[in-house]
Amino acid sequence: MTQPIKDLHTVTLDADKCKGCINCMKRCPTEAIRVRDSKATVAYERCIGCGECIRTCTHQAKRAVYDSFDEIFKYKYRVALPAPSLYGQFNNLDNINIVLEGLLAAGFDDVFEVARGAELVSEFTRRKAYDLAKRPVISSACPAVVELILISFHNLKDNLLPVLAPVDVAAKLARERAQEQSGLAPEEIGIFFISPCPAKVFALKCGLGGKAGYVDGVLAQSEVYFRLLEPMKHVKDPRELSKSGIVGIGWASSGGEAAGVLKEKYLAADGIENCISVLEEIENDKIKDVDFVELNACPGGCVGGVLNIENPFIAKSKIQALRKYMPVSKNTLAEEGKPDSYYLWDNTPETMPVFRLDENLLKAMEKMQRVEAILEHLPKLDCGSCGAPSCRAFAEDVVNGIVKESDCTRKDERQAT
Repeated sequence: MTQPIKDLHTVTLDADKCKGCINCMKRCPTEAIRVRDSKATVAYERCIGCGECIRTCTHQAKRAVYDSFDEIFKYKYRVALPAPSLYGQFNNLDNINIVLEGLLAAGFDDVFEVARGAELVSEFTRRKAYDLAKRPVISSACPAVVELILISFHNLKDNLLPVLAPVDVAAKLARERAQEQSGLAPEEIGIFFISPCPAKVFALKCGLGGKAGYVDGVLAQSEVYFRLLEPMKHVKDPRELSKSGIVGIGWASSGGEAAGVLKEKYLAADGIENCISVLEEIENDKIKDVDFVELNACPGGCVGGVLNIENPFIAKSKIQALRKYMPVSKNTLAEEGKPDSYYLWDNTPETMPVFRLDENLLKAMEKMQRVEAILEHLPKLDCGSCGAPSCRAFAEDVVNGIVKESDCTRKDERQAT
């Protein structure tokens, strides 16, 4: 069901389709990609699963990894966990119950909305957040952002809210309900999340904050979308299956989570470059009058994930229209009656020193000096023609023995000037 972290890559490369361009390399926020011998390569210890390489690859050489829809039929009782962003993928949709009915017709026995988990997490955050993390409290709902902090912003680890993502909470509740309703053994029940992005695939299968195994599989919204089109056409009088409101559905797009916290002093940013900019400002102590920070690696929030079908801005507009006549919220902590530990991280993710030049501190310092010396002789154009995303990254590759300094094709231009 799950794989070890070292073996799981949720973004892979089709070498046959790769043309050796540098689009993906230049967009990668953690400089995890190099282009060597006219093919891209990925240093997976740096990959945060944000999907930027998938988004920018014009040759479709980058692929997201997820489970096949047919995996659901391995289980006697099957539960779908639709993300709120799924509702924004369909045209002329005026009732999300039609989508839920479509999921049941497509092969699921039950549906448990992730939006329900989102409403519980929103209330828990309102009540507990500022006792659990440093201010400004940074949401941990986007796994790509969490990974980014663990890799690149070690000083902000204590600002991360140690609360499970809505899908983790929804999965736990869904499994409890499925066991009660079906009477089946846990291994006979399949819980499947319908994901908008590869980062959530990684988080759920490997256990980022939560335990690996809350779900039995992660499906792509793009694949499920096409599975739903036909059965949804035949839904004439949908039952009232949805048990979520404005707060939960609002998590689909940027700002929805922060709005659900009901605090005035919050900041919401989306798009990986904007997230990095905000994290740098927090790290440099330039953001002071903010209590809560919501960051989404995808543009527009989860509606902008690379496993979606619809344009994120159109999807956001559709979801706003769907929320118009919904109640504010349908889920409360009191109704669920769970202890605080039910919503907290099962394990605390550790920072990852992936940019360290050497395990030995003295050797690392020596290598850093060599990097600076090499950098002095480079053109500092960050052109990428050497196969590295920046001149500094190239200098680090030289010091680590991956390439030669002579591999810089534009070094002579600097010397000529």
